[in-house]
Amino acid sequence: MRSAAVGFRPHSGWTALAVVSLERGEPVVLFRERLHLVKTFNYAYRQPYHTAARSSLEEGRTFIAQVKREAQQLAYRALRKVETKLTQVDYRLTHSGLLLGSGRTLPALEKILAAHPLIHTADGELFREALTRASTRCGLQLLCTKEKTLVSEAAQSLRVREPTLLRRVTELGKPHGAPWSQDEKFATLVAWLALTDSAS
Repeated sequence: MRSAAVGFRPHSGWTALAVVSLERGEPVVLFRERLHLVKTFNYAYRQPYHTAARSSLEEGRTFIAQVKREAQQLAYRALRKVETKLTQVDYRLTHSGLLLGSGRTLPALEKILAAHPLIHTADGELFREALTRASTRCGLQLLCTKEKTLVSEAAQSLRVREPTLLRRVTELGKPHGAPWSQDEKFATLVAWLALTDSAS
C-alpha cells in the first residue's frame, strides 16, 4: 500500500483537511474536506473561551472541558474515516501535518479569560490540540510547523523557490475545483512536507 499524509489548517471550530500522496516523488491530492470540530457549529461552541468569559469561572471551565472532549472525539472519528477511505483505494495513512499558531504558552484559565488576545489564542490551541491528540491516537507520524514559516520551510526542504512552490500547490487543486483557497493550499503543503521530511 502507498503512504499518504493528511494536512490540517485549523480554525476555531473547524479545519481544512487535505490528503496527499507522493507518486514518483510528485505530490498528488487524493481528496480534501472541511471538517467541523464542534457538534453545534455556532459562535458559542466555535469560540469556547469567548463563551466562557461571559460566565462564572467554574461554569466556563466546565463548558471548555465539554467542547474539548467533543473536539477530540470528532477529530479522532474523522481520521478513522480518512483511514477507511484510503484503505479502499490501496493507500495507508501514515503521516499528518499540522499548522501551528504563535506557540505562546498559555497561563491558568482565569488569566486567559482576563485577556482578550489570550482568549483568541486559547480558542485556536484547543482545536489544534484535538488534531494533535487524534493524530497520535491513530499512530501517525506528526509534523507540526508554524503557519508563518510554512512556505519558506517547505521551499527549503523541497529545494524549490517560493513562487514556484506556490504555483505548484495552486495547480494541484485544479482537478478538485472550488473551494481551493489558502486553507486547502496550506493543508496540502503541510501534508506534502510531512511526507517529504519522513522520506529524506
